Amino acid sequence: MSDVKKDSFISLYRKILNPSPVVRQKDFTFAGYTYGDVFDLAAGLKKTLSQRGGEKIICLCTTNKAVTAACVIAALTGSCKLILPYSFSAHAMTEMHEATGFDLAIADRPEEMPFGVEIITPFSAKAENLTAGPICDPDESFLRLFTGGSTGKPKVWSKSPRNLLAEAFYLKEKYSLSDKDLFAVTVPPYHIYGLLFSVLIPFVARARVLPDIYTFPQEIISTINKHKASVLISVPIHYRVLKVDNLSVPSLKAAFSSSGALDRSDALYFFQTTGRGITEIYGSTETGGIASRNISEQTDSWKVFDNVSWKLTGSRLSVKSDFTSPEMERDADGFCLTGDEARAEKENCFVLLGRADGIVKVAGKRVDLLDVQNKIKTLPAVTDAFVLALPTDKGRESVIAAIVACDLTETDLKKLLLDKLEPYAVPRRIKIVSSITRTATGKIDRRRVEKFFLAEKK
Repeated sequence: MSDVKKDSFISLYRKILNPSPVVRQKDFTFAGYTYGDVFDLAAGLKKTLSQRGGEKIICLCTTNKAVTAACVIAALTGSCKLILPYSFSAHAMTEMHEATGFDLAIADRPEEMPFGVEIITPFSAKAENLTAGPICDPDESFLRLFTGGSTGKPKVWSKSPRNLLAEAFYLKEKYSLSDKDLFAVTVPPYHIYGLLFSVLIPFVARARVLPDIYTFPQEIISTINKHKASVLISVPIHYRVLKVDNLSVPSLKAAFSSSGALDRSDALYFFQTTGRGITEIYGSTETGGIASRNISEQTDSWKVFDNVSWKLTGSRLSVKSDFTSPEMERDADGFCLTGDEARAEKENCFVLLGRADGIVKVAGKRVDLLDVQNKIKTLPAVTDAFVLALPTDKGRESVIAAIVACDLTETDLKKLLLDKLEPYAVPRRIKIVSSITRTATGKIDRRRVEKFFLAEKK
């Protein structure tokens, strides 16, 4: 990147860090923290950390959006680097502590912190000198996000100011989000989607965000209507529970979904009932946003964002943008290979064909686990399902296993699946449950499911 572009970007986020008196008086969290409060908290954190030597790494374990925003601002000024967990559980904290060695944390539940970690309580200070001195290089890692639960062994992905702010500004402009908007959110701010849509995008838009995380259907509906929220930030599992008779949210101008594919019937119900099509954002922690689609457009294809370049490497989707984490491997032209297979369509669009790593061999035949999972979900008696492959003693061969939420017996379920799947693709091991526990973003802890099946076998 040229120095001119770097200087231009630094100038951009210096403006973010120096709000006008009018902006300082505006609410950031509805009837809670003002923008001035957020900057004062950032100044207080910077003052606290300036008294310490060495590199300051803070594990940010809070659902407080204003505190999260203040910590991001402090990190942008070069005061510290941040770690965002995938879970606040003691197990997750221990895992991240072993991987990074952090010794400072801001935590809603300090009792879950590993031994020796010091809990910092944010306090306010005068924000006049917040940007005095050097600030974080736009392309230097200042924040790391852990991804865990649903994909196996947790990974750590770094983000630079350019990665996050470029995406926040782009999405703000693309979807005409402004200081007139009020965001209602059902996901926590410590995941990339929640961080962008409940903290960074509202912040750069100088908008307001409701302070809590709403997850129950009537709670979501009543909150939107009570406060006349204009933007809903949610995930597929929450749109599913919004298929209720009294769904009416006239104040909404936009609804977003990410962290997994939105069921078409759920999206269609929301669109037909509210008149608002849900905008799905496709991407990942490591790639950032890549493309979007909306049920109102009556297509399954994804429209690539204007500032994202893409190509197919064989059948695999590869992307290049300012949003991608530095750890991602790049080819000679700067493209990063994703884990998804795709088919190109006209007008800068593609159709996703499934995970490249979701194909397994059973009895010498290729089986698409996502296809099996989707077909199980089409059965009328099934409310949820998760399919995975378990290792066997036969080299690259696998055994397909499934956890299914339904009222059927295992025998009846297998009989129904024989009408939809080849016999070798029907899961050999099935666990019937009343419901499947998911994370706050609607994902399933793959490792726990895998351990359950492996332990049961013993």
